[in-house]
Amino acid sequence: MAVNLHEKYAKEIQTAFVGESFVAGKLSNEYDFTGVKTVKVSTPQTVPMGDYDRASVSNRYGTPVEMQDTVQELVLSQDKSFALTIDKGNNSDQNSVKSAGKMLALQIREQAVPLMDSYIFSSLARRAGKVVGETAALDKNNICERLSEGSQTLDNAEVPSDGRTLFLSASVYKLLKLSPEFLGVDTLGKRALSKGEVGEYDNMPVVKVPSGRWPEHLNFLIVHKRSATAPVKLSDTRIHIDPPGLSGNLLEGRQYYDCFVFAPRAPGVYAEINTASGAGKVLPAPSVSAAGAFSGSGSGAVYRFTTDGSDPRYSPNAKNGSASDVTAAGTVVRVFASANDGAYPSPVSERTL
Repeated sequence: MAVNLHEKYAKEIQTAFVGESFVAGKLSNEYDFTGVKTVKVSTPQTVPMGDYDRASVSNRYGTPVEMQDTVQELVLSQDKSFALTIDKGNNSDQNSVKSAGKMLALQIREQAVPLMDSYIFSSLARRAGKVVGETAALDKNNICERLSEGSQTLDNAEVPSDGRTLFLSASVYKLLKLSPEFLGVDTLGKRALSKGEVGEYDNMPVVKVPSGRWPEHLNFLIVHKRSATAPVKLSDTRIHIDPPGLSGNLLEGRQYYDCFVFAPRAPGVYAEINTASGAGKVLPAPSVSAAGAFSGSGSGAVYRFTTDGSDPRYSPNAKNGSASDVTAAGTVVRVFASANDGAYPSPVSERTL
């Protein structure tokens, strides 16, 4: 006999995820599940302003353009599962379903959520609209300047100041607390409003993330809530009572999730990488030849490009390889490089052939 725990514990499960995660509630929920493992995101696109034509005999406001959406249909890649047994001999004095519910909460707190957070922070860093490699190590004397550079980058991209979150590791948080520029200016150590929140800096909530969930060589992340999403879909959580081969209960669970940066709002995600003394590596921007060949990002680099004007880091139309077969004059090629050696992706290069 199987007892489905998804409905019974749905609210408890959601509460556990939100309460134990360092990133839950900090990203957008603007998506729809369009399939078992697929989400669809639609972002309305505005049009450039023109000059009002007082002499026109048709439309003085200009030629009407139908409002378009940038649609991203994204496949959840993280399909995780677990199986636990509760032997009757070890559980004889407890109610089986209640014990299974406790084990489910424990599994979420100690395994599922840390793994999910780790994946989300890594995805945000690698899919950020702006990835900056810094050869000068962070210290208490330069950290405020570097954080301000990140904020300024978002300001110049006209990313709203409201809705930003500063994520950093415990070691970087320590430097911030000791910074002479910071002391007496902003407030840390206030009452936490959510998991890991330790105060504010430059009007941004500061979230301190444990090292076990923090990507290697990442100094800090600034993320605007509407720039990224981390959809979670938990299903098929159930307990099997006395299944074949077991005197007791078998608890099983399966979880879908992923993390995506919205292409039109990518400037709202800023990642600084520690490249001091070769610690981490950010690939250099590729060079694009007049013939559409790519180079300059190092051996082992994989180049992805588009010819429709879209950002190749997020576009479903991006292709691997070379654009040398593109012969139409005036074609705009956009390309970036990635690698499997732990290096962070390059900036996007662009050239009109």
